[in-house]
Amino acid sequence: MESPQEYKRFFTEVRNRIRSAQYEALKAVNKELVGLYWDLGKMIVQKQILAGWGKAVVETLAKDLKNEFPGQLGFSATNLWYMVQLYTVYQSDTFLPPMVGEIGWSHNRIILSKCSTMPERQFYLTATKKFGWTKRVLDHQIDNKTFEKYLLNQTNFDQVAPEKFQDQKKLAVKDHYTFDFLELSEDYNEHELELALIKNIRGFLMELGGDFCFIGNQYRLLIEDEEFFVDLLLYHRRLQSLVAIELKTGDFMPEYKGKMEFYLNVLNDKVKVPNENDAIGIIICKNKKRLIVEYSLKNSAVPIGIASYSTNPVLPDYYRSLLPNPEEMERSIDRWLEKEP
Repeated sequence: MESPQEYKRFFTEVRNRIRSAQYEALKAVNKELVGLYWDLGKMIVQKQILAGWGKAVVETLAKDLKNEFPGQLGFSATNLWYMVQLYTVYQSDTFLPPMVGEIGWSHNRIILSKCSTMPERQFYLTATKKFGWTKRVLDHQIDNKTFEKYLLNQTNFDQVAPEKFQDQKKLAVKDHYTFDFLELSEDYNEHELELALIKNIRGFLMELGGDFCFIGNQYRLLIEDEEFFVDLLLYHRRLQSLVAIELKTGDFMPEYKGKMEFYLNVLNDKVKVPNENDAIGIIICKNKKRLIVEYSLKNSAVPIGIASYSTNPVLPDYYRSLLPNPEEMERSIDRWLEKEP
């Protein structure tokens, strides 16, 4: 008779194999379904162009399909219009069409309805596939302008991070964070902001963007009998790095960078374990001036990102004027999302 430990290992192997097969089957079914929807969208568009059929064909087709396939979902007029949009939007692109089959149809619908440019769609298509975003997370990321926030982030990772980690570290830091889930008084201080984020840790980690794990707040560092405290200490699973976060309820000041450098050096020497990569610092301030941030980070030897935050969901208008042109956006997305640490 096999031992309980041997059977437990065997059962784990069987269970993992079944789950792997189920996952692959679901992916295959999804890819086939999106492929069907692509073909239907193409067929409708071609009839409208070549035969001059108007919009009414979609309503008629939806009604006839419902009669032909009673009880089968997916052929409503609204869904048929999304199929038309799917084909219309991506037909001239050589890179994105295969990607639409890699994520769920409901995810595709969200991206089609909420994203207006190809670089933006590419970002969310790739990020959804790569990070396994649920519909809710994807919807949240789009509403909070995650695309813009990653494109504009201010870090020194290009100068100090090993090349294979540079792009992934950029995806660990946004330029602006939206903490609209917090309930704070008008004159709150940094301690109250910290406690509010801890109380709403799920929303906080979701806004950070994924792969973050919470370690603690007011994390104690002891150096020559003196105590120092990091506001928030997290861990990034994909990068295998500690992440120190400092919260500031006012404007960014250059001296904040020196304090963060001190924390990161101590974390690397005294807290980081051998298999982990160097720690990352994120300074989150109420406001920041971009040129001051650039000069502050210019000669830093440790990886630091500096971001702003707000407690309402409205992204500042100036973001649109700061966005690079579509070609530069596409190159940035390719670099950030295609490389693995």
